[in-house]
Amino acid sequence: MSDWIFLRGLVREQRHWGGFLSEFETRLPDARVTPVDFPGNGELNYLQSPITVQEMVESCRAQLQEQGSQPPYRVLALSMGAMVAVAWSAAYPNEVQGMVLINTSMRPFSAFYQRLLPGNYLPLLGLMMGASAQRWEQWILRATTRHPREDVEDAWTSFREQSPVSAANALRQLWDATRFCAPLQSPIADVLVLTSERDQLVSTQCSQAIARQWRATLAIHPSAGHDLTLDDGPWVVEQVEAWLTAKTAQRRS
Repeated sequence: MSDWIFLRGLVREQRHWGGFLSEFETRLPDARVTPVDFPGNGELNYLQSPITVQEMVESCRAQLQEQGSQPPYRVLALSMGAMVAVAWSAAYPNEVQGMVLINTSMRPFSAFYQRLLPGNYLPLLGLMMGASAQRWEQWILRATTRHPREDVEDAWTSFREQSPVSAANALRQLWDATRFCAPLQSPIADVLVLTSERDQLVSTQCSQAIARQWRATLAIHPSAGHDLTLDDGPWVVEQVEAWLTAKTAQRRS
């Protein structure tokens, strides 16, 4: 079996993966998926969010150790979760044997106005000043999906009502994401970068810049939004499957 760790993004939790978890394991029967929440989110919403991405790495490692899970891992990570994956592989390269980075952005490869597109500044600030769970999730879905599904809003509103992320924790996570700086060279060899052409939250140029700098495999979805696994989970699995097959063939040649 191959152990995969799934990491979501800013103020998101493992339940936001929805059916993608089972879809991934069905299509890749050798994969065993473990989703992990960051402190302040989901099952850990009662905790204070860390003030550095590296602290998020240590939380992930501690949670997995408590569960009896042992590295090496492959990590599939979305948005801010991809920053954690990169920091993890940089600090502990023997623990991460491959990364799939989805719609992420990192210094020093992109400008701040690409990493969070300007049209989101005021709405996001307004929500952090105080908004209902439903208003939060309505905005997030508008900002992150281009193929909306009617069943998602109610489910995600329920998640927020059950496990609310405090404004202080949301700000701490945003601060972490803003400050994180990736290494100029990829910390490990096996990296797949996936991005969405119609991402309204983060410029697709950010992922392209990372792939170009690190000479990583890149695939671009022509119509999905920021939450690529929600908009087109089967496409994501297809890209991962093709990437793994190519890597296996490359090692055998």
